[in-house]
Formats: sequence, C-alpha cells, structure tokens
Amino acid sequence: MDFINQDLLDYVAQHSDKEPELLQKLNRETHQKILQPRMLSGSFQGRVLSLLSQLIQPSRILEVGTYTGYSALCLAEGLQNDGILHTIDCNEELVDFQKKYFDQSKYKNQIIQHLGNADQIIPRLEDSFDLVFLDADKENYPVYLELVAPKINSGGLLISDNVLWSGKVLEPVKKEDIATRELIRYNKLLKEDSRFQTVVLPIRDGLTLSRKI
Repeated sequence: MDFINQDLLDYVAQHSDKEPELLQKLNRETHQKILQPRMLSGSFQGRVLSLLSQLIQPSRILEVGTYTGYSALCLAEGLQNDGILHTIDCNEELVDFQKKYFDQSKYKNQIIQHLGNADQIIPRLEDSFDLVFLDADKENYPVYLELVAPKINSGGLLISDNVLWSGKVLEPVKKEDIATRELIRYNKLLKEDSRFQTVVLPIRDGLTLSRKI
C-alpha cells in the first residue's frame, strides 16, 4: 500500500542518505534469490532505522524477525563500540545468508543470531535493551509486546513494523485472518499501554515508535 505516489517516493529517496554499498548488495541478492523480497525493509526505511539507532546510541538492541539481515545492519549503525545486537528468526534456511552479510560488515562481532521461536528465546535473554525492533509474525505481536516490554530500559524505544498492514487494519477482518486481527489488537494495546508514549508513522507499511516511560 503506497500512501504517496511513486514520483514523491523517488524524491524522498533522492533527498535522503544513500544506501550503503553492502546494503545495496544485500538488497539486490535478496530480490534475486529469496522468496517474498517485499519483506525487506528497503533503502528509505533502512535509513530511518539507522538514524533512530544513531540518535539513541544503544548499548543493546533486540530485533525480532531477521529475514535476510538488512534491518539488523541498519540498526547496528547506531550501536556503541561495545554494543550487542540480538536478532531472532525461525527460518533456518536464511541463517547462512544473514551471516554472510553480517561477516562482511564491521559489526560482525556485535551481532548475535538466534534461531528458533521468539516467544521461547526472548525470555532466555538476560540483557535489557535500549532499542527493540519488532518485525516478525504479526499474529504474535501482542505476545511479543508482553515479552519485550519488561526488557526495555526506561527511555528505550520499541519500533514496530507493518502496523498498517497494507490498509487491512481499516477493512472488515475475515474470520480466518488471524494476522490482521491480532495486529489490530496490538495497535490498540500499544495505544492504551501506560508504559509507552506511542506515535504511528505512515512510513512504508506503517512504523510505530513507542518510547518506554
């Protein structure tokens, strides 16, 4: 779902920071070899994630939903020198692809990959986090919220992707469409959650910024 026309989108991209070379390569190879390349954060949103991370300068980042590693590398650009980024994904077939690009980056010793179900891995993580990026299976967003919220430091930022879900959040929900129903519930939960200050941005497929109070 495009909120502005392609000419304006091109103008926005042209007047924002350029996509780094390594991410250009990752972007191309994802589109060439990986199913559902639309799941990639992409250049403009990637620069948004990078800038937010650089503003926060997090010591610890948690990403739920790695896909091919693009957003992890964007978020890592703001890490402190001794910072760590934990990223979780359940797709075993993508682990080597992710690692190939992580190893080519200067953050290769700062990114920890976790393979498995996030609802089982998150409780085992001992770190608390300055920044959390949620971009995994939408039907479990409410579950992930309750798991990550206690682990976010005061003043930390929760970023939630795909919160407008191609406009489906405004449409009647089909009985079998669990993802849309749970995403709508997630948006309501965040809006009413007194632990966070929240604003929804119409960037790409919707990006919510929630600051832990």
